[in-house]
Amino acid sequence: MSTELAEINNFIRSIPPFNELTDEKIVQLSQKITISYLRQDKKIHADTAILYFIRTGALTHVNEANELQGKYGEGDICSLFCCQNNEQNIPLVCAAEDCLLYAITCEQLTTVLIDYPKALEFILQRGSKRLKNKMVQVNEEAILSSSLMNTALSHFYKSPVACIKAYKSIQDAALKMTQQGYSCLLVIEKNTNENGQPIGIVTDKDIRQRCVAQGLSFNTEIREIMTHNMISIDCNNSAYDALIMMTSQHIHHLPVTKNGRLVGMITVTDLMNQEGLNAVNFASIIRKANSVAELSKISEMLPKLQIRMAKLGSTADHVGKTISAITMAFTIRLIKMAEDKLGQAPVVYAWLAAGSQARQEQFAHSDQDNALIIANDMLPEHEQWFNSFAHFVCDGLAACGFIYCPGNVMATNKKWRQPLSVWQHYFEQWVSVPEPKALMNASIFFDLNTIYGDTTLLQQVRNKMLATTKDNTLFLAHLSKNALQHKPPLGFFRDFVLTQNGNNEASLDLKHNGIAPIVDLARIYALAEGVNAVNTIERIKQVAGTPSLTQTSADSLIDAFEFLGLLRSSHQAKQLQAEKEPDNYLHPKEISRLEREHLKDAFKVIKTLQKARQVVY
Repeated sequence: MSTELAEINNFIRSIPPFNELTDEKIVQLSQKITISYLRQDKKIHADTAILYFIRTGALTHVNEANELQGKYGEGDICSLFCCQNNEQNIPLVCAAEDCLLYAITCEQLTTVLIDYPKALEFILQRGSKRLKNKMVQVNEEAILSSSLMNTALSHFYKSPVACIKAYKSIQDAALKMTQQGYSCLLVIEKNTNENGQPIGIVTDKDIRQRCVAQGLSFNTEIREIMTHNMISIDCNNSAYDALIMMTSQHIHHLPVTKNGRLVGMITVTDLMNQEGLNAVNFASIIRKANSVAELSKISEMLPKLQIRMAKLGSTADHVGKTISAITMAFTIRLIKMAEDKLGQAPVVYAWLAAGSQARQEQFAHSDQDNALIIANDMLPEHEQWFNSFAHFVCDGLAACGFIYCPGNVMATNKKWRQPLSVWQHYFEQWVSVPEPKALMNASIFFDLNTIYGDTTLLQQVRNKMLATTKDNTLFLAHLSKNALQHKPPLGFFRDFVLTQNGNNEASLDLKHNGIAPIVDLARIYALAEGVNAVNTIERIKQVAGTPSLTQTSADSLIDAFEFLGLLRSSHQAKQLQAEKEPDNYLHPKEISRLEREHLKDAFKVIKTLQKARQVVY
């Protein structure tokens, strides 16, 4: 093999999805490659469908209005000429600098990759379709993922197993269980050692039902009340298999064997404690807390939950909803503690969450955004109660790791602790006079959700607000202009256009350059169509097929949002595991080349829909 051909082989092999091909296929491709040089500012004139590999240099893709659509740098592939629909839709591609290009016709590419349909599909599909396929795969994996499903039983069972001789009395068994803190004992024959095969099992439930309830003498041998023909499970099974077995057989204790020999015991409680770092168990523990100090201790588990969910491949939507639900549980418990301390509220109220918590998109220990709507029959003398109430809850949240809002958007700020009529006036002003401060408030307070209290108070505000925003072109135009200031870094090539984070490191700001633009677009669509939803994905789903957003664009936007959220969740989980403060700054080297391609696809979706919004207004 010539040196030049070997270099081409190595280069192609480094680019997804060609890295999945066999050496034989790589050689077949390389043999069909032609090499060309393109001077700066020269356009590509493709008479046939051709795929380009950028070896050195950079290409730019513009539309007919000469607006940048994308850039391709070293290591990128340009498949635009393979994806064109007709001769009138030939892409406008030129060299941003001197380029060395490898080229292969799409017909030749298809012939070589006939046995690799997924790789061929990835190359020839448009970015939005590639992103769709990626997220379908992620969502399927998330559904199938479970810590119990994917963990061997050997990680859970307790050893050694507590045993008792069959001739021992029921009282002996009860004493041993009490002294050693066990809820069950395996029963073995008189002449069998502790490692011998058991002939039965006795549980505390057996003692209650088969002895005490039946009036049986405590001196009766334990063999008389034990369960015979007990079921066991091999340690090579998954923890999920054990849970299903116990559930189907209505048992709570299951002996574990290895090569037919008893090695341990597993209980339903053991499994559920391992699986149970979830919103349901968290909420149950939180409800039982009797002090802020207890809540603070419980909140230390929250980052561990986010780490676990990320490792399991949970979608960002699932993570956000779980963390938000737990934050709600902390808030409600603090509210009830405050009422126990201060007495009942003088008038009805609604405690509101704003921002990411209201949208159910919160991650562990975000800053708090909250407010209070109070009934219109509030009197001046009631202000002291609500002031003390707000400070108790917000201080409690801060003690639990939810830091005070840097912008002071909290119920402790009197401006955001007002009667219903004042809140209605706020929204009327923000919509009718959309100046910069009003637009900033709109982006926060149009994402509200009632955490506790009278839900009708917020509903009255929201109903009146949506009636004024729907079809209000002036307000929506200003809101759109304000929202479109957050732009994805579409101009990247080679690596990404990076920003400086707080540590002076060059990185991608996933939140402000990716997630926030989608949140902003979804909010605008919802307000334009009078949609009541607050969650970003739910907003997009509800406006899909309306004048604001086509169904196809809605699907692409959801895919982009979920992919960006997945990267963010994984990035923060790694930081939390390393005991670092989580942030939204992702260094490109943290992700694979394939993930970078999906990231480019996500940014292009955002850019396209931002552009469409500019055209509307």
